[in-house]
Amino acid sequence: MNKPENMSAFSHHFFSLLFVLTIVLILAACGGEPQTLEVTRVVTQEVQVTVEVVQLATVEVEVEVEVTRLVEVPATPTTIPTSTPLPEPTATTPAEPTATNTNTPEPVTNNVYTVVSGDTLSLISSRTGVSVANITAANNLTTQSLLSVGQELIIPNWDGSLAPIPTAPPITPVPTNPATPVDPSSLTNLFPNPSFEADWYYFNGVSEWQIPVGWLMSADEGPNPFTDDPNDTFFRPEIRVVPSYDLAAGEQSSFIFDGNKTIKAFKGYAPTSFAIFTDIDLQPGTYQFTARYFPDIVAGYENNRKIWAAVPFAAEVRVIQNNGGTDWFQPAIGQQNSYVYEFTLTQPGTVRLGMAFRNRFPMNNNGWFIDHWSLVKRQ
Repeated sequence: MNKPENMSAFSHHFFSLLFVLTIVLILAACGGEPQTLEVTRVVTQEVQVTVEVVQLATVEVEVEVEVTRLVEVPATPTTIPTSTPLPEPTATTPAEPTATNTNTPEPVTNNVYTVVSGDTLSLISSRTGVSVANITAANNLTTQSLLSVGQELIIPNWDGSLAPIPTAPPITPVPTNPATPVDPSSLTNLFPNPSFEADWYYFNGVSEWQIPVGWLMSADEGPNPFTDDPNDTFFRPEIRVVPSYDLAAGEQSSFIFDGNKTIKAFKGYAPTSFAIFTDIDLQPGTYQFTARYFPDIVAGYENNRKIWAAVPFAAEVRVIQNNGGTDWFQPAIGQQNSYVYEFTLTQPGTVRLGMAFRNRFPMNNNGWFIDHWSLVKRQ
């Protein structure tokens, strides 16, 4: 049983010995010097190799491309046009360079205006030809700023000339009916609440308008046809029924004509136009309407003293009788006024009677005190 194994060992030794003998013979054949041989052993062996496979994928990507249009520009001609030869320059002495003026042009020298009694921004604007907006901007003012006599105002781009103040009609009103008025105290006053001593109410629910019971009112608001300045629009006045104790002691006798109360209508720095009136049933006959009022139109103040407006048309009044009455006329400012108006009815009817009051220009105070009206029948 062990014979094959012995034979296998024998074969292995035999071939090993044969291999060594072959090597010796080869060395002997090559000469006396020993030779070095490289023997490469080839081994066949199974080896496990790990291979990583990468998949290549094709992906479509949208790309924005900015296309610039190429415009072919013709080449500049190389031929220079023939021109007339210029004359040879003559030798001259070079002029001195002129310095460039970089300074701001000097303003007009005649641009300062001194405020006088009766002046308003609108009046100064109309006389100098410079808008109210430019005057207020140059002086850091507003349309409600207080002007005082002697105040100096910068008037931009004004040449110093002043337009004349328009001639005013007589300030003393002339009654429509020149008949001699009768003493109304001797006759029955037909007006309701004639001296405004009774209670008052808010007209149309407006808290600025306290109107005596038995009376009505109206007011213009908006465009003012008497000035070129778009800012000088009509504003509603404030109207109050004022008792004597709400007035300064020195003004009570001027503003109250009868009793203990008066109507005060006023607005500072804005034109006004309003009316006080009543509707009353009357029989045929001749009647006398007497209206009393005090124009408190103040242009400025000097040492706490009022400077009354002296501008023509600063204050105007007219009588209302239905859709007619009188034209506008100018009362005396700063004092009590009494105007008598007479009319005749040929048949019974309801008559609207009252007075309209107007201030064309903005003033420090456009004020009116209204009191003690009467309507009596003469015959």
